Order: sequence, then C-alpha cells, then structure tokens
Amino acid sequence: MAFVPAPGYQPTYNPTLPYCKPIPGGLSVGMSVYIQGVASDHMKVVVNGNPFYEYGHRLPLQMVTHLQVDGDLQLQSINFIGGQPPPSPQGPQMMPAYPGPGHFHQQLNSLPSMEGPPVFNPPVPYFRRLQGGLTARRTVIIKGFVPPTGKSFTVNFKVGSSGDIALHINPRIGDRTVVRNSLVNGSWGSEEKNISHNPFGPGQFFDLSIRCGLDRFKVFANGQHLFDFTHRISAFQRVDTVEVLGDVTLSYVQI
Repeated sequence: MAFVPAPGYQPTYNPTLPYCKPIPGGLSVGMSVYIQGVASDHMKVVVNGNPFYEYGHRLPLQMVTHLQVDGDLQLQSINFIGGQPPPSPQGPQMMPAYPGPGHFHQQLNSLPSMEGPPVFNPPVPYFRRLQGGLTARRTVIIKGFVPPTGKSFTVNFKVGSSGDIALHINPRIGDRTVVRNSLVNGSWGSEEKNISHNPFGPGQFFDLSIRCGLDRFKVFANGQHLFDFTHRISAFQRVDTVEVLGDVTLSYVQI
C-alpha cells in the first residue's frame, strides 16, 4: 500500500517522551506512521529496509564520536539522519546544504522537510506523487546504479494534469552527456548539456540530489554540484509527479 501523508504533514524532530499528539485529519486507510529513534540498550541494523541484527551497547553512547568503514567494498553513500546537534557557543549550528566542501551553508532549522519515508529498491518505471506539489527548498534524493549495459535513463518532474515537464534529466551513457530540457504545451525547449563532470557511467552507482529553488533547480551528484536549471514553468508549484524511466536500478528514493 502506498504511503499517504496526513493532511498538512510535517515531521517532528527530537520530541520529548511521553509523546502524545493528535493525528492531523485522523487515521485513514493508506496512512503510515514513520518513527525513527535510538534504542537505549542496543543498536538495530537495518539492511535495504529489513531488520538484520541487534547489537547490545558496550560503551555509553556519549563516548561514540566517529564512524569507521573498512574492507573490500565500494561505498555508495553514508548518511546521518536525525539526532540532536551539540549546542554551539557561536549561535545556531551550520551544516552544508549539500554534501561536499565549498558550497553555501544554511541553518539546521531551514533544511527542507521530508514528505514521507524513503523507499528502498523501488521498481523502474518509478512514479511518485508529490503531496502538496513542488515547493521551494524541497529536495528529492535518488540513489541508484547504472547497469553495465545501460544506455540511458530519465528523471522527470511533471505536471500530472497537463503532461508538462518542468525538469527533464536524461543521462545518455554512450554519449557521456547529461541532457536537461523541459516540455511545455507539448513542445520541447532547448537542450542544455554543459557540465563540469559526468558521474553517470556503466556499472556505476550515483547519488542524485535535486533541490527546487525560487528561480531554478540545483542538482548535485555524488556530493558535487552538477548543474542549475532555470525554471521554465514559473508556477513550479504545479509540478506534482516525479518519474524515473530507463536503464537504471534504484536503491533509494526520498521525496
């Protein structure tokens, strides 16, 4: 059953216990309650969304400050989600708006909200409604793998009622290009292809972050800025669908 967010859904971070709040709109069929936290006496390991192992704490949690990964593997990405940052004597804690050095910073409380839980290993073609439409500062994260024989795949931000496409991202593996375009009133606009690097190759993992701003999309791949795309549909709030098509295997989608 598909995730259906409550009306006016907004996540609550670091609430105190006991927690008792009304469910906006009441409980209904298709609604999911997503709770993420820390177990006080053990760590829970989840692989591809499935429980895998529980490991009892042998040190106080407050002593743990670093994460180390080593061995015969290729890392796709590492994310730290949730938790309470330590207070800063210099004011609000700052963090990169996107992974990687050299990019602008923003306060933690200005980070975009998540509209629903992440989806692991969804099938392709992948279609997902944007509850409430596209909004400024909203970020969509797509992680996946290009098969060794992959030729092309597509990510579209669409207006469902008209079929218009506000942002069309089309990595063409054989040509080593990443084509961007828009479809308005049945007509394609001019293609944009200039990029400083191409992260999409056969047999390669990728981590794509697509952020909607007031005047443009900002797209990052594997922690590096890839391109900007100026809005060609000024009322970008009409965009209500994300779709992924083509030669790609998805491992994680967060909308």
